[in-house]
Amino acid sequence: MNSDIFICYLFQKYGYTHLSAGELLRDERKNPDSQYGELIEKYIKEGKIVPVEITISLLKREMDQTMAANAQKNKFLIDGFPRNQDNLQGWNKTMDGKADVSFVLFFDCNNEICIERCLERGKSSGRSDDNRESLEKRIQTYLQSTKPIIDLYEEMGKVKKIDASKSVDECLLSLKRYLEMMVTER
Repeated sequence: MNSDIFICYLFQKYGYTHLSAGELLRDERKNPDSQYGELIEKYIKEGKIVPVEITISLLKREMDQTMAANAQKNKFLIDGFPRNQDNLQGWNKTMDGKADVSFVLFFDCNNEICIERCLERGKSSGRSDDNRESLEKRIQTYLQSTKPIIDLYEEMGKVKKIDASKSVDECLLSLKRYLEMMVTER
């Protein structure tokens, strides 16, 4: 079983619906009827963060559709969001009273391992941003914009850190432990 399938299985097993902000943006970018497709492509290629209004509207649409189909599906693991202070403020403004952030999963990995893994993924992903230049820009964006958000959640005691420099199997085992712990705490 590949790691993506296993991760989806774990989230479902513990009652979470997995939403990937990046996947939603890439899907929207491919949609020929999207008013945001070209803008999203530009931001992704430059390793920049897509404007918050676009990302939140896509996340909220998916959350609303999921809950409309099944009211019991009201726990979400949102992958890759918020990525900066603007994202966080937009989330708080839009989702205040509608959603609560219980915890943040932080897959911690050094830059070179991260780049090498993404370059390997790029051999089959077809993603326009899986190249060294875009990845190095994304790391700078991460250090300047995303890391302070993780630090903020860490100060609130909401960060669950996984050492992502380890093997995929070890990371998945850590993830499983966190999810089991979250279920028993509720």
